[in-house]
Amino acid sequence: MKRIYVALAAALLLACQKSPTLPAAATAAAASAPAAYAPLPHQPSVAVLTALGRAMFSEPSLSASGRQSCASCHNPGNAYGPANRLAVQLGGGDGATPGTRAAPSLKYLQTVPPFSEHYHDDDGDDSVDAGPTGGYDWDGRARSAHEQARGPLLSPREMGNRDDAAVVARLRAGPLAPRFRQAFGDDIFDHPDAAMRGALMALEVFQQSPADFYPYTSKYDAYLRKQARLTPREARGLALFNDAAKGNCASCHISKIAQGGAFPQFTDYGLINLGVPRNGKLAVNADPNYFDLGLCGPERTDLSGQRDYCGRFRTPSLRNVALRRVYFHNGRFDSLEQVLRFYVQRDTAPQKWYPRKADGSVHKFDDQPAGLDANVNLEAPFGGRPGGRPALNDQEIADVVAFLHTLTDGYPGVKSDIRTGARP
Repeated sequence: MKRIYVALAAALLLACQKSPTLPAAATAAAASAPAAYAPLPHQPSVAVLTALGRAMFSEPSLSASGRQSCASCHNPGNAYGPANRLAVQLGGGDGATPGTRAAPSLKYLQTVPPFSEHYHDDDGDDSVDAGPTGGYDWDGRARSAHEQARGPLLSPREMGNRDDAAVVARLRAGPLAPRFRQAFGDDIFDHPDAAMRGALMALEVFQQSPADFYPYTSKYDAYLRKQARLTPREARGLALFNDAAKGNCASCHISKIAQGGAFPQFTDYGLINLGVPRNGKLAVNADPNYFDLGLCGPERTDLSGQRDYCGRFRTPSLRNVALRRVYFHNGRFDSLEQVLRFYVQRDTAPQKWYPRKADGSVHKFDDQPAGLDANVNLEAPFGGRPGGRPALNDQEIADVVAFLHTLTDGYPGVKSDIRTGARP
């Protein structure tokens, strides 16, 4: 058993050495195994782990229903996000159990930092505490891609396995068993804990594949490399996106090249409460006393006592955002135009977005319990009084949407260094 653990750790360390774009979290995961044990002869290369992880990602036999794979919710042809318009995806043992949150894209997660309540950005003024930042999932609860890969496999609303042993049993009985043994050794299934670690490692390394998950091939990337020009509408949209008094989008969705030369991820990895309206289409919301409060629960439990964190969800990357069918953690909106109108009219025309109470007044921030209004972000483009002028007009919204379409990967003729996104 110990020899197998070390072989797996050695493989991931080797992957990190050969592919410097693998995140620090992967290095830490590998380094956590004891280093004194001798390795097995079978030490998977990055190529082997990537190929195995790719096959596992699309293998439905790893789910309790036998009909769902990772790719069912994270379609490779749709920026590794859902290809349908469901607010939440269906899964579980019956394949028909609705989830509670929208499935996010898995692209451009390679630099997500581990969750911290007090984050200091090394690429700027590190004396500034950015507050809760980082982690995977909408609430940042998974500390690494390795840990995140385990969640869907065991979730009763996703792939529905009851425990690690059930995942390993499905692997052993499924079509990928020969490849798994070839990668990790003939006796790998004699050691279920090591087999599970190998499975998560394969999924993790696959999800660090630059060509698949962070190619930097959008028109905006070509623009940053001076290989393409933005149209006048796209250029206006970018200016509005960056303008702190207008869209102010870049305050959370960073659009500039970093000091070290890395291309922008279009997120600051922070967690923020936007006051998104309740989605009455979600089955879980049939219970009026149910509230998804992100950072303080119910999925995440370690910060449940932090009332000022309630309602905060992770800021996603806007790369490939135009390919999404639904937006926000609860899938409440289904177009970019709707999202932007909500941003600029949430406070100036709240009646458009929230229901009314019995007394006829508007029930703002209806997807959180009373007493949490102070948690909701008020920075531009939010703010203002009912009846006031929104930060963006219709033409400006159309311009920002045009710019957001330049963030879709696959722009013809783009050339890039797929490892970093930097200029060649």
